[in-house]
Amino acid sequence: MAELVYPPVIGAAHGLFRALDIRIDMKGTENIPRKGGAVLVSNHIGYLDFIFAGLTARPQKRLVRFMAKESVFRHRVSGPLMRAMKHIPVDRKQGETAYQHALESLRSGEIIGVFPEATISQSFTLKSFKSGAARMAQEAGVPLIPVALWGTQRLWTKGRPKNLKRSHIPVTMRVGEPIEAPTDQYAGAITRRLRERVQELLDAAQRAYPEKPRGPEDSWWLPAHLGGTAPTAAQVREAG
Repeated sequence: MAELVYPPVIGAAHGLFRALDIRIDMKGTENIPRKGGAVLVSNHIGYLDFIFAGLTARPQKRLVRFMAKESVFRHRVSGPLMRAMKHIPVDRKQGETAYQHALESLRSGEIIGVFPEATISQSFTLKSFKSGAARMAQEAGVPLIPVALWGTQRLWTKGRPKNLKRSHIPVTMRVGEPIEAPTDQYAGAITRRLRERVQELLDAAQRAYPEKPRGPEDSWWLPAHLGGTAPTAAQVREAG
């Protein structure tokens, strides 16, 4: 079927990013397969992550169908768009339906996007990964594609106001080599290997990031272990 909605939405996103002068640094996109199914796995630090993670597949002329919480599909604006772009709603109480939907899509040659941390990390460090992505890759017989995003939290993240003004914010993205998910290995072991690779990519993205906080009041977007004032993972758990 022709893609009538997804390409124009991507075009609109590119137009917005140009208007905001967002400087995108994207490397490793050759690791996205040109055809066939794959599970694209990214860290999650902001509300716009699915847009940026999806952009990593465009150089290979691929579209990514993201698994997203069901409430997004009920929104009067985002809902029709999400459905038209064939993203997959996830009802946390009935997750098996979404899982089977994703499996069918993978087997038909689609790329499925997953945020295995499940929610935005307010510490901007990697949380633990759920094993669903690895299990899907195993069952569908497709590779896992690790992705790391950095800088997207400065645009719009949990607990902070949106910053969609012309602020020249850089966004750095790194795509790693495919990770196989053989059925004779435990999904937990594959998930640990996947998380380690995303961490390596995130470290690389942070090293390559061209900006540092302008002062103490601007250090909220930098993790504590890098000298910023973002809460640690332990502080987030205590506050929650």
